[in-house]
Amino acid sequence: QGQLVESGGGSVQTGGSLRLSCVASEEFFNEYCVGWFRQAPGKGREGLALISKGGSTMYAHTGKGQFIISRDDAKNTVYLQMSNLTPEDTAMYYCAADLQRRYCNRGSWQIAEFDIWGQGTQVTVSS
Repeated sequence: QGQLVESGGGSVQTGGSLRLSCVASEEFFNEYCVGWFRQAPGKGREGLALISKGGSTMYAHTGKGQFIISRDDAKNTVYLQMSNLTPEDTAMYYCAADLQRRYCNRGSWQIAEFDIWGQGTQVTVSS
Protein backbone atom coordinates (compact mmCIF):
# COMPACT_ATOMS: atom_id res chain seq x y z
CA GLN A 1 0.00 0.00 0.00
CA GLY A 2 2.91 2.35 0.51
CA GLN A 3 3.71 4.74 3.31
CA LEU A 4 3.10 8.35 4.19
CA VAL A 5 5.62 10.46 6.07
CA GLU A 6 4.78 13.84 7.56
CA SER A 7 7.29 16.54 8.37
CA GLY A 8 7.46 20.26 9.02
CA GLY A 9 6.05 20.40 12.53
CA GLY A 10 7.77 22.26 15.32
CA SER A 11 7.40 24.93 17.95
CA VAL A 12 6.23 28.42 17.03
CA GLN A 13 4.82 31.42 18.81
CA THR A 14 1.28 32.71 18.50
CA GLY A 15 0.75 34.28 15.11
CA GLY A 16 3.41 32.15 13.47
CA SER A 17 3.18 29.95 10.39
CA LEU A 18 4.25 26.46 9.44
CA ARG A 19 4.09 24.36 6.31
CA LEU A 20 3.58 20.66 6.83
CA SER A 21 4.53 18.12 4.18
CA CYS A 22 3.19 14.62 3.58
CA VAL A 23 5.33 12.53 1.25
CA ALA A 24 4.16 9.20 -0.17
CA SER A 25 6.49 6.34 -0.97
CA GLU A 26 4.69 5.58 -4.23
CA GLU A 27 2.97 7.45 -7.03
CA PHE A 28 -0.42 5.95 -6.14
CA PHE A 29 -0.83 8.85 -3.76
CA ASN A 30 -1.53 11.26 -6.60
CA GLU A 31 -4.65 9.35 -7.66
CA TYR A 32 -6.64 9.58 -4.44
CA CYS A 33 -8.32 11.81 -1.90
CA VAL A 34 -5.86 12.93 0.78
CA GLY A 35 -6.63 14.66 4.03
CA TRP A 36 -4.93 16.46 6.88
CA PHE A 37 -6.16 15.75 10.39
CA ARG A 38 -5.04 16.66 13.88
CA GLN A 39 -5.40 15.34 17.39
CA ALA A 40 -4.86 17.44 20.47
CA PRO A 41 -4.14 15.85 23.87
CA GLY A 42 -7.31 14.40 25.35
CA LYS A 43 -9.36 15.07 22.22
CA GLY A 44 -10.52 13.10 19.20
CA ARG A 45 -8.97 13.29 15.78
CA GLU A 46 -10.52 16.00 13.59
CA GLY A 47 -10.34 16.66 9.89
CA LEU A 48 -8.95 19.95 8.67
CA ALA A 49 -8.61 19.86 4.89
CA LEU A 50 -9.06 17.48 1.96
CA ILE A 51 -7.67 17.46 -1.55
CA SER A 52 -8.85 15.37 -4.47
CA LYS A 53 -7.08 13.96 -7.49
CA GLY A 54 -6.57 17.00 -9.68
CA GLY A 55 -6.37 19.43 -6.77
CA SER A 56 -9.89 20.46 -5.78
CA THR A 57 -10.07 21.19 -2.06
CA MET A 58 -12.48 21.06 0.87
CA TYR A 59 -12.05 22.62 4.29
CA ALA A 60 -13.59 22.01 7.68
CA HIS A 61 -15.07 24.92 9.58
CA THR A 62 -12.19 24.56 12.02
CA GLY A 63 -9.37 26.63 10.65
CA LYS A 64 -11.18 27.74 7.52
CA GLY A 65 -9.13 30.54 6.07
CA GLN A 66 -6.24 29.60 8.30
CA PHE A 67 -5.13 26.44 6.48
CA ILE A 68 -4.37 25.85 2.81
CA ILE A 69 -3.96 22.36 1.40
CA SER A 70 -2.14 21.75 -1.87
CA ARG A 71 -0.44 18.92 -3.69
CA ASP A 72 2.59 18.52 -5.92
CA ASP A 73 2.10 15.33 -7.91
CA ALA A 74 5.64 15.43 -9.28
CA LYS A 75 6.89 15.06 -5.71
CA ASN A 76 4.14 12.74 -4.42
CA THR A 77 3.57 15.35 -1.74
CA VAL A 78 0.62 17.09 -0.12
CA TYR A 79 1.17 20.24 1.91
CA LEU A 80 -0.72 22.04 4.65
CA GLN A 81 0.17 25.70 4.96
CA MET A 82 -0.88 26.98 8.38
CA SER A 83 -0.96 30.63 9.41
CA ASN A 84 -2.00 32.76 12.38
CA LEU A 85 -1.37 29.86 14.72
CA THR A 86 -2.60 29.98 18.32
CA PRO A 87 -2.05 27.64 21.29
CA GLU A 88 -5.37 25.98 20.37
CA ASP A 89 -3.66 24.65 17.25
CA THR A 90 -1.21 22.61 19.34
CA ALA A 91 -1.69 18.99 18.29
CA MET A 92 -0.26 16.05 16.42
CA TYR A 93 -0.96 16.53 12.72
CA TYR A 94 -1.55 13.57 10.42
CA CYS A 95 -2.06 13.04 6.74
CA ALA A 96 -4.04 10.15 5.33
CA ALA A 97 -5.07 8.71 1.97
CA ASP A 98 -8.41 7.20 0.98
CA LEU A 99 -7.57 4.49 -1.54
CA GLN A 100 -11.25 3.93 -2.38
CA ARG A 101 -11.93 7.45 -3.54
CA ARG A 102 -10.28 9.68 -6.10
CA TYR A 103 -12.49 12.65 -5.36
CA CYS A 104 -13.18 13.72 -1.80
CA ASN A 105 -16.78 14.35 -0.77
CA ARG A 106 -18.78 14.96 2.39
CA GLY A 107 -18.19 11.40 3.51
CA SER A 108 -14.45 11.97 3.36
CA TRP A 109 -14.47 13.67 6.75
CA GLN A 110 -15.00 10.28 8.37
CA ILE A 111 -11.69 9.03 9.75
CA ALA A 112 -12.65 5.44 9.01
CA GLU A 113 -12.70 6.23 5.29
CA PHE A 114 -8.92 6.60 5.20
CA ASP A 115 -6.78 3.55 4.55
CA ILE A 116 -3.25 4.80 5.09
CA TRP A 117 -1.99 7.14 7.79
CA GLY A 118 1.35 8.73 8.46
CA GLN A 119 3.00 8.69 11.87
CA GLY A 120 2.22 12.35 12.53
CA THR A 121 4.20 15.52 13.11
CA GLN A 122 3.90 17.56 16.29
CA VAL A 123 2.95 21.24 16.21
CA THR A 124 3.30 23.25 19.40
CA VAL A 125 2.21 26.87 19.59
CA SER A 126 3.22 28.97 22.58
CA SER A 127 1.62 32.19 23.76
